[in-house]
Amino acid sequence: MKEQVSIITQGCRLNTFESEVMAGHARAATSHETIIINTCAVTNEAVRAARRSVRLARRDHPDARIVVTGCAVQIDPDSFAAMDEVNFVLGNGEKMQSASWNFEHEPARVRVNDITSITTNAGHLIDAFSHRARSYVEVQNGCDHRCTFCIIPYGRGNARSVPAGEVVRQISHLAEQGVGEVVLTGVDLTSWGDELPGRPRLGRLVKQILRGAPGLPRLRLSSIDAIEIDDELFELLVSEPRIAPHLHLSLQAGDNMILKRMKRRHSREDAIDLCGRLIAARPQIAFGADLIAGFPTETEAMFENTCKLVEEIGLAYLHVFPFSPRTGTPAAKMPQVEKPVIRERAARLRALGAVMLAKHLAHHVGKAAEVLMERNGMGRLADFTQIAVGNANTARPGALLTVQIDSHDGQRLSGKIAQ
Repeated sequence: MKEQVSIITQGCRLNTFESEVMAGHARAATSHETIIINTCAVTNEAVRAARRSVRLARRDHPDARIVVTGCAVQIDPDSFAAMDEVNFVLGNGEKMQSASWNFEHEPARVRVNDITSITTNAGHLIDAFSHRARSYVEVQNGCDHRCTFCIIPYGRGNARSVPAGEVVRQISHLAEQGVGEVVLTGVDLTSWGDELPGRPRLGRLVKQILRGAPGLPRLRLSSIDAIEIDDELFELLVSEPRIAPHLHLSLQAGDNMILKRMKRRHSREDAIDLCGRLIAARPQIAFGADLIAGFPTETEAMFENTCKLVEEIGLAYLHVFPFSPRTGTPAAKMPQVEKPVIRERAARLRALGAVMLAKHLAHHVGKAAEVLMERNGMGRLADFTQIAVGNANTARPGALLTVQIDSHDGQRLSGKIAQ
């Protein structure tokens, strides 16, 4: 039977959560075949990928209703509205409203309002992601910072938080359904609470979640800003076994001058100090990071400082972005590094990342670990290491199994369910 509503999700974990909310709204409102493309705008390539997805969706589903939304649409709605393949265009604010999906009663083809006019963030109660091992929960949206390379605040608006009570209610609901892992998501996760009464910090929210959802086995944080980890959150990260020993850090660079030109709020020393203190208190913790290669004015020595940071911290998972100037950002007006140099530096950084991942994998071989199963015999350790479990092809997504690890291939671990 053909799926009534299908979604193509691009970009971040926040988009993944929002796609689940949209799917529920759309399925309740329509019986027409509908394809939703939830776009990303973090790079120029992400925007090109969104357009390709639109064209392919129309080619493969000539009679479907095609709806485009997400950050690329919020930032440049006219260009998507001009595509003949598109039926409806929804902004990031509109896509989360159930009324937006009743196209018979809301016939306007383009509905994209000023995202900065949104000052609150409501929770959305969803059921467990039936096809996923873990569930994502939005606790924050938007960003008040203006890093010189970043276009996302123009797609997401100002920072706003979901009140703690609504977050706990959502996660308790998921835990009762047997979800093995919940991931907290947001655009600027560590700014959670800044505009709420009393200005609580993220650590306070995490403590309330752990207390309010005692049946939840594992809680994970998505990408966070290293400089904004509050004392309470730090203590929970190193002492609470239900919090996954894994952080993905928004570092972007390892050279202080480049960080300053990016308008980041941390120095390389800040990042090294934080990770050192975390490892000293919880040795099994693993780190990933977003890193940009070829930021404007970056010299070879500055780039080498980023490579050295990877090794000094011991970053196991790298998300490497070749610098892509976004129109309207200050970095687009800075002296640019030549494109071949950007590509070469990105390749070197990825090669270094492969070496670091192999070292991380080797550390696990010969040990037993709890694995959250995904699909087709694949799973993740608590520190987010991927593993192929040879005798678990029929395990349901979300099952937690003890696995004996016997080898790795440089990209993932291999093992079998412990007998």
